Amino acid sequence: MAQYESSYSASRGASRSTTEDVSGWAVGLTVFASVLMLMVGFFHIIQGLAAVLDDTFYVVKPNYAFGLDVTTWGWAQMIGGLIVMLAGGFLLTGNILSRILVIAIAVLSAVGSFASIPYYPVWSILLIGLNIAVIWAVTSYAHFAKAENE
Repeated sequence: MAQYESSYSASRGASRSTTEDVSGWAVGLTVFASVLMLMVGFFHIIQGLAAVLDDTFYVVKPNYAFGLDVTTWGWAQMIGGLIVMLAGGFLLTGNILSRILVIAIAVLSAVGSFASIPYYPVWSILLIGLNIAVIWAVTSYAHFAKAENE
């Protein structure tokens, strides 16, 4: 087995990455962000499902700038929630593309939650806070990975 290890590590070159190269904090924050994305996506799905099943559940003040049909808004929430959950699962791969994608989706999720504040204010503000926590965790990954390698 030892005879293959040296040839294997040499073929990997500069892109070598082992579990010792990445900080425990970085891995922990990535898992934390992934779990938060799964939760946020699930919460969006529940919020959308409530709107689709009972369109009188959410009451919107008249003349709201982003006024949508509640059923349409519910379907948008459910589809968006599924996308957020998929991104959270993709984040577990740990590559840079997944982190960029998760940040972009978390920003869109927070903006969508902001637009839905008149529908359900406390829930929307909670989702905005969770999205901010995801963005913090994903952007902190590089800091902790770099600190561990130095």
